[in-house]
Amino acid sequence: MVYIAKVAAAIAAVCFAGSAIAHPGEHHDHSAIKREVKARDQFAAAGKRSLNACSNSLKAREFNSRSVARRAERARSLRERRGITTKAKKYRRDLATLEVYEAVDHNETSLGYTTATPEATIFSANTSCILAPENTDGPYYVTGELIRENVTEGQVGIPLYLEVQYVDINTCLPIEDVYVDIWNCNATGTYSGVESGQAGLDTTFLRGIQKTDAEGVVTFETIFPGHYDGRATHTHLLAHQNVSVLANGTITGGTVPHIGQVFYNEVLRSAVEATYPYNTNTQAVTTNADDMWSIVGAGTTYDPFPEYLYLGDDITDGLMAWIQVGMNTTADQSSSSYYSVAANYEADGGHATTSTTTGGGQGGGQGGNGSAPAS
Repeated sequence: MVYIAKVAAAIAAVCFAGSAIAHPGEHHDHSAIKREVKARDQFAAAGKRSLNACSNSLKAREFNSRSVARRAERARSLRERRGITTKAKKYRRDLATLEVYEAVDHNETSLGYTTATPEATIFSANTSCILAPENTDGPYYVTGELIRENVTEGQVGIPLYLEVQYVDINTCLPIEDVYVDIWNCNATGTYSGVESGQAGLDTTFLRGIQKTDAEGVVTFETIFPGHYDGRATHTHLLAHQNVSVLANGTITGGTVPHIGQVFYNEVLRSAVEATYPYNTNTQAVTTNADDMWSIVGAGTTYDPFPEYLYLGDDITDGLMAWIQVGMNTTADQSSSSYYSVAANYEADGGHATTSTTTGGGQGGGQGGNGSAPAS
């Protein structure tokens, strides 16, 4: 029996009181953040209108059907590969009750799903008609990472198989040949590739690049990110188009049409952090509602939470998660204040740029990624 419950978006107040606590070197101007959040939400609303105009076309419906079938096969393949024979579980939110923040129903019998439940119900995407918002890449983005699917490099944590599918907001069809950077902190809140109290410039764990296929899909094998002071738990994504692929297995040039972050609901985060080594992390937890970027403040305009599936009956069996990202292919964020490069990874190792901070106001504490863009 498949057990279903989705992650939840909600309406929450923007929390900007006091100084943000974050990784060393971060600075935050909360007035600038408030302006950027407003601009982001207006951009998201415009994108959603574009998606709504094309979402019922025959090609868009066929595309979504193929996506459902692919995710179902991916889940079966992952379970077989990991030797999991216990029941898979999917968690569901009530999409009609967006006012109730992260209302999660864990009662299998009350949901009424059985092995006969159509895969379209289980493996549909939460964002097929919703634009994922533009968001800062934070102060710890590193260029020159390798093209690879598995980015774990031996990091210990809950296995996370993440599928991201890029959709053109004007056609509702997949976008092929997008090179997608992914990065997040490890189970105890530390980033690779940077200094400022982190793992160091010559480390590359939990970072990598993949190219979208004909269905607009990239998949990464990673671990569920840990938490750190000042930011809600998240994974960074940055999309490139029209790049050149180098002989050393990385990319250069091109445009940056989308910068975003994927977030996870509190119930899932709590379940992960009850396991080792997450439970050794002593940094303060910041909830989604208290994140400086007000990630749950746009109601139904966008949804930054992926759907997810327990591959077995225990979270330590691993997670499969998926999300669709609506993207404007004509945009380019590479010259905007959202785009900030902390370091460049080259043949002889990592090299810090001249500055890894943006905005104003003093930050402090340890761990993190998610500085405000310059005003």
